[in-house]
Amino acid sequence: MVANAPYDALMGSTAELRGNERNGVWRNVVGPRSRARQSTEEHAEQVARLVADLRTTVARYPQDARLRRLVVDLRAASPDFETLWNTVTDAAPAEQSRHKIIDHPSVGPITVDCDTLVVAQDDLRIMVYTAAPGTDDAERLQLAIVLGTQSLVE
Repeated sequence: MVANAPYDALMGSTAELRGNERNGVWRNVVGPRSRARQSTEEHAEQVARLVADLRTTVARYPQDARLRRLVVDLRAASPDFETLWNTVTDAAPAEQSRHKIIDHPSVGPITVDCDTLVVAQDDLRIMVYTAAPGTDDAERLQLAIVLGTQSLVE
C-alpha cells in the first residue's frame, strides 16, 4: 500500500503501518475498523470481495512467497477469513464507485465519492476520494487535508 498525505489526513496515518498491516485485506479482516462508516452487512460483503480477489491474485502468482505468507497469517488470525477462504471461489466484481461517509476526528463526518481505478494488467488499484464541489463536505475534506495528521490537543 502506498498512500499520499491527503489520504492519511482523511483516513489516518499509514506511516507506522508495517508488514501485514500495510495490506488492505489484512486491515479489513484483522485490523481495526477504518474511519469509513459501514454496516455489519456492508463490511461482510467488502471482506468477501477482498478474499475472492485475494484468491484470484494467489492463483495468478502461485510462486509469490509473500502472498502465500499473507494467506497463512490471515488463516491463523481469523476464523472468518478461514471460512471465506474455503468457500468463496469466484472473484466478485469490484465496486468501481461508491459513496462513503468518513468520520474524521477533527472535522466531523465527510461524505465522499470513492472511485477505484483498476489497471488489471499491472495489478494496480488507485482509490480517489472526492467531495461534490461547493458543498460543506468539500469544505470539511479540504480542512481535513490542511490539518493533515497533526493533533490539535496535547
